[in-house]
Amino acid sequence: MSTIDELITPFEPITLQKMEEVNLLNRMDSKFVFEAAKLPGILAQLYSSYYVLEINQVRLQRYETLYFDTPQYQMYLNHHNKRLNRFKVRSRNYVDSGVTYFEIKIKNNKDRTIKKRNKQPGVQEVITGKQEQLLTSCTNMTSGMLSPVLWVNFSRITFVNHEMTERVTIDIGLTFRSRVAEHTYPGVVIAEVKQDRYGSSVVAGILHKAHIPGANISKYCLGIITLNKHIKQNNFKQKLRHFKKLDHDIC
Repeated sequence: MSTIDELITPFEPITLQKMEEVNLLNRMDSKFVFEAAKLPGILAQLYSSYYVLEINQVRLQRYETLYFDTPQYQMYLNHHNKRLNRFKVRSRNYVDSGVTYFEIKIKNNKDRTIKKRNKQPGVQEVITGKQEQLLTSCTNMTSGMLSPVLWVNFSRITFVNHEMTERVTIDIGLTFRSRVAEHTYPGVVIAEVKQDRYGSSVVAGILHKAHIPGANISKYCLGIITLNKHIKQNNFKQKLRHFKKLDHDIC
């Protein structure tokens, strides 16, 4: 049994079916980034307030995600340039539940995250059929404009608060891979609080007390700037230095 498994054993489990009652496909997000050494102390303060997702007796779930973009990285640049009403396109394999979704993740000008998705038979590197229909219905893109540019793999612990109003995800073992490069951040944890609207949160309060600031950057953008040193990244340089420092310190 790994250390992470031992840390999350005391949590009362919640099934995937029950958790779907809090699907939050239209939500407000808050992200936090911190070194892995702080995770045990943070988890120890959550036992009385959160359930943990368990699928087939597995609580540390594996995720495999393939992101698409234009040859000019237009979706990345829209985020970098702080454009409102932006979106990302990805195929995500929820390994331990045996389900894969093609997903459009939209960030609107009201700071809400809206996710549109449909099931597909495994991760596909070409967007066709129902996935192409979803793409054209939600964005100004067609499948011919996009190609796969980045794999993002990680393991995730998913919590639901006892009031069934909030999800919290904790991601570890973050790995980025393109056709020409690969990089892993073993010492960094990304936590995300997902709510219908911003409100009080036990885990957010614990993170603030631990002097862990919010971190407004997506895993996709982090992967792009990690593996593409020559791409425009002025607005993300400080965040990238912070990630690298956390990872270097723990290593």
